[in-house]
Amino acid sequence: MRVGVVIAAAGTGTRMGRSENKVLLPLKGRPVLSHSLICFDSMPDVSEVVVVTNERDQEAITELVARDVVQKKAKVVLGGETRQDSVYRGLKALAEDTTWVMIHDGARPYITKELVLRGLAACQEHLAVGIAVRVKDTIKRVQDGLIVDTPDRSQLRAMQTPQIFSYPLILQAHAWARKEGVVATDDCGLLEAMGHPVYIVEGDYANIKITTPEDLPSTGSFVGFGYDVHRLVPGRPLILGGVEIPFEKGLLGHSDADVVTHAVMDAILGAMGRGDIGEHFPDTDPKYKDISSILLLEEVVSLMEQGGLTLKNLDVTIMAQRPKLGVWKGRMKSKLAEILSVPERTINIKATTTEGLGFVGREEGIAVQVVALLETSA
Repeated sequence: MRVGVVIAAAGTGTRMGRSENKVLLPLKGRPVLSHSLICFDSMPDVSEVVVVTNERDQEAITELVARDVVQKKAKVVLGGETRQDSVYRGLKALAEDTTWVMIHDGARPYITKELVLRGLAACQEHLAVGIAVRVKDTIKRVQDGLIVDTPDRSQLRAMQTPQIFSYPLILQAHAWARKEGVVATDDCGLLEAMGHPVYIVEGDYANIKITTPEDLPSTGSFVGFGYDVHRLVPGRPLILGGVEIPFEKGLLGHSDADVVTHAVMDAILGAMGRGDIGEHFPDTDPKYKDISSILLLEEVVSLMEQGGLTLKNLDVTIMAQRPKLGVWKGRMKSKLAEILSVPERTINIKATTTEGLGFVGREEGIAVQVVALLETSA
């Protein structure tokens, strides 16, 4: 049995009131899409994951898939003009020997393995399975502002995903719909239109789709300020933001004295209310002797993720009379973005002199100030 997964993630944030794709919005410390990717990646029954996206988000989602899908074969493909077109492209991208396929909306992050396995088991008997929950509210059919009738809600269901099918059957349904000009709002609708029965498995009320801002848990923002100074001395490498910079002097410290990364860590710890780097990585501890500050930043990132926090913005100001750092800012930004698992646009780095004034101006040391904005989901 070979099970493929197609995740539709080519939408926009229009109804969210955001410019970015809603599947990339933060939810409990990671993007919305990551929750589904991690769920499917952890399932032994799944063989392959295909994510369908748009051209604008292709790079970001490719990076996300590479990070979150580590146990399965995975690929990212470009979608079409409609969701139906996009899903069809995703289906065609699966291996030809796929037996069963699960089609899932990337904006449904609350799926569970138990729910998916229940649907997959039913599909092996019924070939086409929809997951749905009973409608709780009374539903009215309205026309021109007037109630037409009141359907019996005992027969009504609100559809969810994943929807699960025999792979040859759903391919046939999509091909038939393209030929006949049939359009449906979900994949079960294509089977219905073609005349094939669809079995319903009880869903989960928690398995909601992120559509409007109200669907995301309330968020909070936290600001932290970091400041650090290290002395310039001969015979030490100069490392700033995880990048070694050619210079006749380096920074003195118990670790590699990466003053940029130290200030970044202090800003993040400050936003979390978790003290400072001296408390977490004391210079009296020999295990931190000459250690790369990037390794310490990775530990701070782990604390941030455990707290359900995500970095929204990082603004770094480096004060150094020499060397000139303009050509190195891009590399520092790339390195920090890699470690913090954020887009480079999240990080801003500025470099300035002090016009020859003070210890920086006398080239005795380098100082760094950082402001970090973190966001948390309930």
